[in-house]
Amino acid sequence: MGLFDFFKKKPAAPKVVVEVLYPQTWENGEAPVEPTVLAAEVLQPTPGEAVEIQVPSHIAAEDVAPVAEVVETVETETETETETETETETETETETETETETAVTSETNLDEGLTKTRKTWSERWNAFMANFRSVDEDFFEELEETLIGADVGAQTALQLTDDLRNEVKLQNAKSKADISRVIIDKLVEHYRSQGVNEDASMHFAPEGPTVILFVGVNGVGKTTTIGKMSARYKVEGKQVVLAAADTFRAGATQQLQAWGERNGIPVVAGAANADPASVVYDGVKTAIETNADILFVDTAGRLQNNVNLMQELAKMKRIITRELPNEPQEVLLALDATTGQNALQQARLFKDSTDVTGIVLTKLDGTAKGGIILPIRNELHLPVKWVGLGEQVGDLQPFDADDFAKSLFGSLLIGDDK
Repeated sequence: MGLFDFFKKKPAAPKVVVEVLYPQTWENGEAPVEPTVLAAEVLQPTPGEAVEIQVPSHIAAEDVAPVAEVVETVETETETETETETETETETETETETETETAVTSETNLDEGLTKTRKTWSERWNAFMANFRSVDEDFFEELEETLIGADVGAQTALQLTDDLRNEVKLQNAKSKADISRVIIDKLVEHYRSQGVNEDASMHFAPEGPTVILFVGVNGVGKTTTIGKMSARYKVEGKQVVLAAADTFRAGATQQLQAWGERNGIPVVAGAANADPASVVYDGVKTAIETNADILFVDTAGRLQNNVNLMQELAKMKRIITRELPNEPQEVLLALDATTGQNALQQARLFKDSTDVTGIVLTKLDGTAKGGIILPIRNELHLPVKWVGLGEQVGDLQPFDADDFAKSLFGSLLIGDDK
């Protein structure tokens, strides 16, 4: 019964209990030798014989319901409460499933997610073009600094600037509008060219469970991303299992278990400080035995330059491959977009140590450093497969390079047309 259902209940008919009391009398005005005792007469009806009950005069006769009606009312209310509680539980379960499905289908628009990044790009670009006087060496040096400030990385900025020197001369661009258009067009072209032969799709095993291994340092959002992605695939009809192999941080296991409980997904976990590889082994066995479609493995937030921890990750992969020779299908590196060039350094080191198949760029909506995607593509040639654009399940979206380029640079071209 809900909190407010109590106030909605109609009051039951009053149930009258009559006790007839017979006090002992005082004789001759003197108190009896024995203490005064009040005797109560208990009414016990004999089958087949009606018992007459005298209702006290201060209670109206219409307020008294027959015993059968009182019993029936109590039973009906009890049944109603039970039904209400059952319905409430069912509604709660249904609401949870509906909320998850709604959250998955309700996606944040990429333009909205890139608002901060786009604003920073626009501000930097407008400030750069406001100082435009002529296309000379100072112009290109300032352009290089502007690109570096936008988190495209020094190597990418240098390469772009060299390309633009030739492009500006080739197109004989002289006005501010022409220069701006040439540079933006070249940025878009360069970005898209890095994606040629890039495989940003998710790979699944032709049969048996698909293992998706998540790696990355602490605080980048690995566990949250697993929770969101697993909910997404479950809504699509996949049977999912989660393995909490980050045994060194109790909070990570608890967080993953909370996601599992919320989405109705089983979670395989071990004791605190247990061997992470043993949890991975149990997770693989569970996925096989339950005919699961996908097994997500959450790993410790290892320091990317810690050799021992990298060896531990390699041990996990050996166990997975031993049980499922074609797995893992995906090793996704989670990077926090708000850390800018630090994220790029993490990506370099992880790529050198592990077989990373793709990037999940988290917290892209909360930063102005979305330009980090350019050097990830240009210098590391790693596909960004997913981007996080908010807190909701549906805010984790597959990455589309063309849409990203349009959202990031498109407003600058539109602004020049005005």
